[in-house]
Amino acid sequence: MGYDGYDGYDMGQEVQRPYGSVPLKGRGAVGNPTGRFEAIAISEFTDSDWAEGFSDSEFQPLPQTRFWTDHSKRIITTNDSPDIAFEASVNPYRGCEHGCSYCYARPYHEYLGFSAGLDFERNIIVKPEAPRLLRAALSAKSWVPKPIAISGVTDCYQPAERRFKLTRGCLEVLADFRNPVAMITKNALITRDIDVLQDLARYHAVCVMVSVTTLDEALVEKLEPRTSRPHRRLAAIRALSDAGIPVGVMMGPIIPGLTDHEMAPVLQAAADAGAITANYTLLRLAHGLGDLFAQWLEAHAPMRKERVLNHVRGMHGGRLNNNTFGRRMRGAGHYADYIRQWFALTRKRVGLDASMPVLSTAHFRDPAGGQQLSLF
Repeated sequence: MGYDGYDGYDMGQEVQRPYGSVPLKGRGAVGNPTGRFEAIAISEFTDSDWAEGFSDSEFQPLPQTRFWTDHSKRIITTNDSPDIAFEASVNPYRGCEHGCSYCYARPYHEYLGFSAGLDFERNIIVKPEAPRLLRAALSAKSWVPKPIAISGVTDCYQPAERRFKLTRGCLEVLADFRNPVAMITKNALITRDIDVLQDLARYHAVCVMVSVTTLDEALVEKLEPRTSRPHRRLAAIRALSDAGIPVGVMMGPIIPGLTDHEMAPVLQAAADAGAITANYTLLRLAHGLGDLFAQWLEAHAPMRKERVLNHVRGMHGGRLNNNTFGRRMRGAGHYADYIRQWFALTRKRVGLDASMPVLSTAHFRDPAGGQQLSLF
């Protein structure tokens, strides 16, 4: 992995106070704690630095995004989790500039020596060879055609995709092979690739879930600062539906005490936009994500902080996260049961209780002929 020398997406040269304890415009995490595997802690600014060195009229520049090159030799990841609907996935990026304050993928950045806080949003790992590696994997005689998810971890249409176009490159490969793909995103940028998605739809080889956590645009600005705003995500659902691409809505995660009251409005809006199905996950806060999200609540919703965290603990056996299969995504207990029942009733009432069409591998081919020849 190496730094490619590009710093970008500085939010139009916006400036804010030093990062470490004060929310930054355009960033979801409030802090940047040391990763749980690191023996040395580096402090960029402290509150005392601010108090002694700056006046209220002075500001520090926003931490800019940096992109690092990942030289991995393989691009398809597999899993056997009973909680996940796909076996194989492709993630063109690690880290995510969307900056969702609750993102379950944040702790993964600690394996790379980064923080799960601001580092997750400003140090993005890019896999420039992703399309080539995917083509090689699908061409291999050992490849058994199966649906591939893009992405299983961080959003494949995050802002970096406008520059690197790796998701589109992977989709073009999948379309060449007619290998089915399932996608989930919070970004309306997916509509850029409707032409490739339509190619896949002709062979029943694509489905898309658009994630809509809340319809409150002011909340999105703080909770998911660099995602597409809700009205644009709904417009993306409409565009995909009109193009003949199976599309649903994912309310993920539902945050008890903060967004749970929006289940009905979100599902109704998605149905009106052309979605055919709906699903959800419940908030879970693994490792240091609990402290990070508690910081976010303290900064942006202090009156709701204890209510939210207590509900989360109630759904995860007294903890902020429960890794038990069958419970980690949906929780357990009275409040989790309430969410499950109310979501199911609302889903049926608004007409989103259908299932996604089954993705087909029947039309898989190797455009170079290698895999097809192996079938005879």
